[in-house]
Amino acid sequence: MTTSLEKTHKRLLLAESFLFSDLSSGELDLLVEHVKTQSVKSKEVIFHKSDNSKQMFIIASGKVSLNTFSDEGKELTFGILGKGDIFGEISLFDNKERTATVTAMEPTELLALDQAPLLNFIKENSSVALKLLTAFATRLRNTDLFFEDTVFRQLPSRLAKKLLDLADHFGTNTDKGGVQISIKLSQNDIGKMSGASRESVNKQMRIWEDNGLINVKKGYITINQPEILESLQ
Repeated sequence: MTTSLEKTHKRLLLAESFLFSDLSSGELDLLVEHVKTQSVKSKEVIFHKSDNSKQMFIIASGKVSLNTFSDEGKELTFGILGKGDIFGEISLFDNKERTATVTAMEPTELLALDQAPLLNFIKENSSVALKLLTAFATRLRNTDLFFEDTVFRQLPSRLAKKLLDLADHFGTNTDKGGVQISIKLSQNDIGKMSGASRESVNKQMRIWEDNGLINVKKGYITINQPEILESLQ
């Protein structure tokens, strides 16, 4: 469903994004004319893997997950993105199918940019091109690390690393020196992110809860002793 954010608000969101933060006021005014807005509900799929699409998205608010599927139907979540992050940029440049399914994890507001005007804009702005290259490199590096961790790390190490990464990106400090992850996650969600079964995740997290390392309440995970989880990586 398309929303009607004011032009000034869209301009502000563009200016706050990693990709367009270096643009001048005049450049932002030109770009905002080509920006559309989209509001998606929690658990709504924004696009599926193998879809054909020529749009790139910036998250104005909310969070999305990046998922892929094996031939056997096993689902893996190899990324969670939040405010200011971009996605959909790969298909914008190679004109091929989407490489992942992207799903809103909560009500999410998006800025959408179509291929043709964005590519023309990038040609005129080298800083945007360089930042896109950085985004490409970061996405590739994170994907490589995900599959490397899945193959070479044991579950406790994989799980500790994933929880600490989520805490780093989406965590808030607690009064007792811990960190609460602000995303509501089921054990099935965590299994998809760590390449493990829900049962294995449940067993390991119960051990950590019994030892006071973490606390889980209504789907929200608090890491009580981050330094111990760090030692497990």
